[in-house]
Amino acid sequence: MPLRGPLFRLLRTQLSHTCQQSRAHSVAIIGAPFSRGQKRRGVEHGPKAIRDAGLMERLSGLDYSVHDFGDLNFHHFEKDEPYMHVQSPRTVGAANKKLSGAVSRAVGAGHTLVMLGGDHSLAIGSVGGHAQQCPDLCLIWVDAHADVNTPMCSPSGNLHGQPVAFMLKELQDKMPDIPGFSWSKPFLSSRDLVYIGLRDVDPGEHQILKNLGIQYFTMRDIDRLGIQRVMEVTLDHLMARKQRPIHLSYDIDAFDPSLAPATGTPVNGGLTYREGIYITEEIHNTGLLSVMDLVEVNPMLGASPEAVEATASLAVDVIASSLGQTREGAHVSIDEIPAVKEDTEQLRL
Repeated sequence: MPLRGPLFRLLRTQLSHTCQQSRAHSVAIIGAPFSRGQKRRGVEHGPKAIRDAGLMERLSGLDYSVHDFGDLNFHHFEKDEPYMHVQSPRTVGAANKKLSGAVSRAVGAGHTLVMLGGDHSLAIGSVGGHAQQCPDLCLIWVDAHADVNTPMCSPSGNLHGQPVAFMLKELQDKMPDIPGFSWSKPFLSSRDLVYIGLRDVDPGEHQILKNLGIQYFTMRDIDRLGIQRVMEVTLDHLMARKQRPIHLSYDIDAFDPSLAPATGTPVNGGLTYREGIYITEEIHNTGLLSVMDLVEVNPMLGASPEAVEATASLAVDVIASSLGQTREGAHVSIDEIPAVKEDTEQLRL
């Protein structure tokens, strides 16, 4: 269903921004098999699991030229001592620097990009590389977690719980100089970010969300308002001043664990299938999606092969619906319904 409201009558007009040109017909896939942003191994196998679940076959049924650029290779530092209590800072920093360059090149070449993770610390490089080409981007973060801890307020020290803090200009004076991240500078304003699906927010994150006035929707908000209203408010908030590219960062743990069990930090009470897919359908309908991340599929954490398959298949559904697959199905357009043709031989008899 098309977006409603006067704001979105203009959304399908031609954008002047260069990073939106030729976006409709070319999709690039980049795998980022990386797990050092958190302690549970296995998430580095997420890109393969998503591909094995039929990603390329699904996307080939849509109206795109699809280019799979394979997986990036990341260097792991043997001596990567914690900084304060931040784990693996040099390894995570180097991986994100490499990913940032790859994303920037793909976007600059005119592709809509899908980044397959890996853990959510990779968003530092993914969104950062996108911002190099599209500095006016906005970010929709679909996740059970806010991932906006600073190193000083992070309970775990895991960098997959901190990526948004690296992006926000308003937190620049709260961020220490972490080894491995000298290349990374904040580029996003708090008003250019919306969270959807939150239900496990740390105390420091809650304070940041409130102090910076960040727009967010918890699962309680989704229960209260409904997902249609949540998406209307989200897109109104982000596009009220002007149309700009959308970066969608989608953590599979946004879904309820009954749907996505093979992930590292599941939280009960998540998105239903219909809510999660509605989000991506509405983002696609804007015509403004430029880059998306699909992260935190961990095949080693599924209790059975069926659990892993369900989680990876759900990831494929999320990506495909972001790129135009609809629940009405994909149809070849026809000019008219064929008429009944009389059998002349039968008529002679």
